[in-house]
Amino acid sequence: MRIYGVIGWKNAGKTSLMERLVAEITSRGFSVSTVKHVHHDVDLDQPGKDSFRHRAAGATEVVLASAHRFALMREHRGPEPELPAMLARMAPVDLILVEGYKRDAHPKIEVFRREAGHDLIQPHDPLVRAVASDQPLTLPVPRLDLNNTAEVADFILTEVGLASI
Repeated sequence: MRIYGVIGWKNAGKTSLMERLVAEITSRGFSVSTVKHVHHDVDLDQPGKDSFRHRAAGATEVVLASAHRFALMREHRGPEPELPAMLARMAPVDLILVEGYKRDAHPKIEVFRREAGHDLIQPHDPLVRAVASDQPLTLPVPRLDLNNTAEVADFILTEVGLASI
């Protein structure tokens, strides 16, 4: 599977870029899935609902299935799941975009906005292949226009070998 990350600090614009990239890349005929790393508990369930009751009774996995989508919830009592374990559960697609998991070993674009109040990650991570920003920067890697989704998509598709397909 082709995997590419979008990283950056809080409020830099990662999710907005991810949303635009998914729309742009799928409009070019490629299938795309996403992984979003979060720092808080994820719960699609509500107390009293049947699936919540299944989990509370001890089910390891619960699937919510309808005509248009399904969601698989898995209980685990150990450390946070690692990215390879999440990727192994996913159906094959042309590209998986990963938001977060900034310390993992996959190629990444950093989203950077100075007003977010953080330093660049890129100088300390050789896997950051470019920085998408809305301001001029002098860097040892390409600086992409954060507001030019097509440019960022072109860069990623070239990096993963999909640009010529």
